[in-house]
Amino acid sequence: MGQFLILGSASLDLLQQSSESLAGRISYATLTGLKPTEIDASRFDDLWLRGGFPNSFLSIDGNSSFTWRQVFISTYLERDVPQFGSRIPASTLRQLWTMLAHIQGGLLNVSRLAGGLGASVPAVGRYIDLLEDLFLVRKLQPWASNAGKRLVRAPQVYIRDSGLTHTLLKIKDYDDLLGHPAVGGSWEGFVIENLLGDLPSWVSPHFYRTSAGAEIDLVIEAGNKKMIAIEIKRSMSPSASKGFLIGCEDVNATHRYFVYAGTERFRISKEVTAIPLKMMIEELKQLL
Repeated sequence: MGQFLILGSASLDLLQQSSESLAGRISYATLTGLKPTEIDASRFDDLWLRGGFPNSFLSIDGNSSFTWRQVFISTYLERDVPQFGSRIPASTLRQLWTMLAHIQGGLLNVSRLAGGLGASVPAVGRYIDLLEDLFLVRKLQPWASNAGKRLVRAPQVYIRDSGLTHTLLKIKDYDDLLGHPAVGGSWEGFVIENLLGDLPSWVSPHFYRTSAGAEIDLVIEAGNKKMIAIEIKRSMSPSASKGFLIGCEDVNATHRYFVYAGTERFRISKEVTAIPLKMMIEELKQLL
């Protein structure tokens, strides 16, 4: 007999009102876009290219999908964002969003972004926080429990929907995507967003990187007994890098995976398993 309020967008006002008036009587479920487990396997590449918004994914052809995403971005920036009390010019926010698309999966350097926008560092920090609050951008924080290592402290930043990433980068079709310099970051962001979409709230996702070159694309910390390390590369011949193996030892990883672009699951080594994204989603459900 539950009652559900399904929001068409991330309304900050409604979220604030509901938390104040229904404390102790409400919980939130963040709905993701379409996932690989919800579509026909033959359309996996379309999902990556077009993103998880149903209207984009289900468009009659690629041009219609791209047009829908262009309109979505424009109307969101010009009409929806101002309703949240923001006075940021739409052109400035679009430029920032595009800059973030170009560094998809990279370390967040607010000072550099501020220099490119001609804005102050605090202002750009607030703009990014707004995009994060609206579920448009994700900041993945570094795992920093190893006090004996020189760790990277800045978060990694991702645009959460791959289709919006590609639209901001003016990538219209699959061939353009495969030939674009951002293809690796796009694939990484697509995988991470799908893996994190179904994680329970008590699980902590991070990345791990040291100045010495140890690196894990995704670390999932599930209590004191499970530490899941995941390397993500769009490769048909996966092999665990030295940096990944060193990182796994640093964080005491109990489970080690390499998410790749193939369709079969197999062992890379005694401790590392190569696995497709769809299988990895199901694997996490069993582990957690």
